[in-house]
Amino acid sequence: MPQLPRQVWILALGRLLSEIGSGFTIFYAPIFFVQQVGLSATSVGLALGSASISGVAGRLISGSYADRWGRKPVLLLSTLVGAIACFIFASTQDFSTLVIGCLVQGLGLGLYWPANEAIVADLTTGEERRIAYAFTRLADNIGMGVGIIAGGLLISSTGGYRWLFIIDGISFCVFFLTIIFVIAETLPQGKEPTKLVGGYITALRDRRLLVYVMVNIILTVYISQTQTTLPLYFSNFVAQANARGFNPQVISTLFAWHLLMTVACQIPILKFLHRFSHARSLMISGGFWALGFACITLTGTVVSYQLWWASLGLGLFALAIVAYTPTASALIADLAPATLRGVYTSINSLCWAVGYAVGPPLGGWALDQSPQFAHNFWLGLAATVPLVWAILWWLERLVRRTN
Repeated sequence: MPQLPRQVWILALGRLLSEIGSGFTIFYAPIFFVQQVGLSATSVGLALGSASISGVAGRLISGSYADRWGRKPVLLLSTLVGAIACFIFASTQDFSTLVIGCLVQGLGLGLYWPANEAIVADLTTGEERRIAYAFTRLADNIGMGVGIIAGGLLISSTGGYRWLFIIDGISFCVFFLTIIFVIAETLPQGKEPTKLVGGYITALRDRRLLVYVMVNIILTVYISQTQTTLPLYFSNFVAQANARGFNPQVISTLFAWHLLMTVACQIPILKFLHRFSHARSLMISGGFWALGFACITLTGTVVSYQLWWASLGLGLFALAIVAYTPTASALIADLAPATLRGVYTSINSLCWAVGYAVGPPLGGWALDQSPQFAHNFWLGLAATVPLVWAILWWLERLVRRTN
């Protein structure tokens, strides 16, 4: 086991517990809102995308106040808001309630990630930082995998989708208590607090950061498709002998496989990428995304072996994600001055807000078109990967000049 600060391990455990709850809902929510609440895929995509509106506000608040007042208070607020969102989802009967739940959820997520990532950056340095981010992501993925499997079992035995959200809300409450009693404040002491607006002005003068933002938005659009568009695509567009689409049990098994691959490959991929720069590691992630998107197209268009192609595609997505997440977090932490870590991680998290504002509505719209259009949508995403490579090549040159 790597020698990491004790607080990193405690934070990882808290994240694992919270992600068990998230696993109960993350892949099943779009199916529930379309098939049981009765909303269209476009409506669900728009609602899920609306979370990014409040997410922007949450991230701006989190970045500034985490640098000014501390990481812990912001993290506590984020878990409380997240729990409220889950209970709103559990009572959703129409589009307007879904939008309200998504806006509250977006605010909670916006508050959560900058403060959380800043804690890891505060506690680590150098290559240790990428290892620490990898292990916290590993904890996320283990928790998510447990939640997905348990959620699938609950749905198959009871059909009670709403209970998934209640369990997710309870997991946020458990994490809230963990933060209060176990996690210590890590804000560097003895340095003048960053001004609320001045920190963002300073950060946005960093050309390296601006180039990174461009590529990170594209990569988060990719990730959003796996969590929102892909479950609906599997459910409605994969031709089966006796039904249209995979049933919930098959979808649950597929995403459990995806999370298992993510967990199993986290450390081997980290060791493999150790020899590459951050930018080149992200290029490798882009290659996995392109291959995965091609496999998903084949899943919907071939007349046999659909499950095999779906499994291969989700396996490649797992490799793409484990190459991306710790690398991106370590890169942004390395770019950030110590007094602006909250602001830099906030801007990094804002990329996710923008990606999730674009991704779910785009994917929902594609699925509301003809089946052929829905199949080709994945090839269109694969065609954007060369643009990702070009931007990352530019970023690597800028980082080398600065160093």
